[in-house]
Amino acid sequence: MMLTEHQRLPTSGARGVAFYTLGSVSYLAIPQLARDIPGTPPHMNGGDSDVEAQIYRWDGGRFVKDDELPLSGGEDIEYFTMDNTAYLATAGVRAGHGPYEYNVDQKIYRRVGDDWVAFQSIPAFAAKQWRFFSMGNRRFLALAQGLALPHIEASNPRTSCVFEWNGSRFAPFTTLEGLWGYNWEAFELQGRQFLGYADHVGRSTLYEWQGASFTPAQQFADNGGRCFRYLEAAGSALLAFANIRGESKLYLWDGASFRYHQVLSGPGGREFSVIREGAQVYLVQVNFIEGDPSAPRTDLKSRIYAWNNRQMELVEEFPTFGGTDAAAFRLDGSWWLAISNSLSREVRFRTDTVIYRMSI
Repeated sequence: MMLTEHQRLPTSGARGVAFYTLGSVSYLAIPQLARDIPGTPPHMNGGDSDVEAQIYRWDGGRFVKDDELPLSGGEDIEYFTMDNTAYLATAGVRAGHGPYEYNVDQKIYRRVGDDWVAFQSIPAFAAKQWRFFSMGNRRFLALAQGLALPHIEASNPRTSCVFEWNGSRFAPFTTLEGLWGYNWEAFELQGRQFLGYADHVGRSTLYEWQGASFTPAQQFADNGGRCFRYLEAAGSALLAFANIRGESKLYLWDGASFRYHQVLSGPGGREFSVIREGAQVYLVQVNFIEGDPSAPRTDLKSRIYAWNNRQMELVEEFPTFGGTDAAAFRLDGSWWLAISNSLSREVRFRTDTVIYRMSI
């Protein structure tokens, strides 16, 4: 067994786990989608979204509650640094407790002293994820957003988009066609720079940076996209793609493009995390739900794979309940894995985020 349960954090509809370090202190930020409303029937798209993101601090071998950030309908928190300054970009899909408001301004925070101070507000529609990355000396912040449902209208910009740092703020740079975005992955391979974009109702696409713009390089699925994750192992360049509606797959770079290599799982895939220890490379796959959102199965098995120089080999499964994210990190000489769970077996939001100690 690689995983030993170490600690549980009491979260509600947790949608992500963002690990970061400020000075010598390490933190875990957890966005929360919603809390349960007493007396109402369970539904994965219900609940009270006016909640906060939880911030925990590593102290004495455990995480302790440290702070909160206002984040209604929390989906994601992205930590990054620029010019020796730390930032948190927060993404919330909605506000309210029914009917919900999906046109919500997204906040970017800057670290000032010992506090997170609101720095910039960006109008968004059903925001899912921020991702900070660089292309050469240019710095970008990408926003995956949108819903494509007939009864929900957008007054803010509705398609996924990319912002560029102009020296004082993030300014609009380009807009994609994606109408229900979930995830980004930026990486460099053989001198080429790529940006993967996963979309639920449109094409999940790998874009290539051409020096002034992003152009489509390869398409992976027409719908159901949740996550891309790039990794290198034993001289091979690999791209994992999670699909909640179909098969999650691993692709291998052949010198010109990524070609299909193996199936990782069936429907339900949501997120990946990569762990490197010496020459060994592990891939953690978090599975979300199976079935229709009106009656989902939330108690699934998520997986850890190891690259055996030919393919990803399954080495362990572990229980998740509406699993949404994974963060692997080293602290106090050990590897740890934080897993966010968002829905109990009874489709209630109150379910723990779990911290595992890893034996690698």
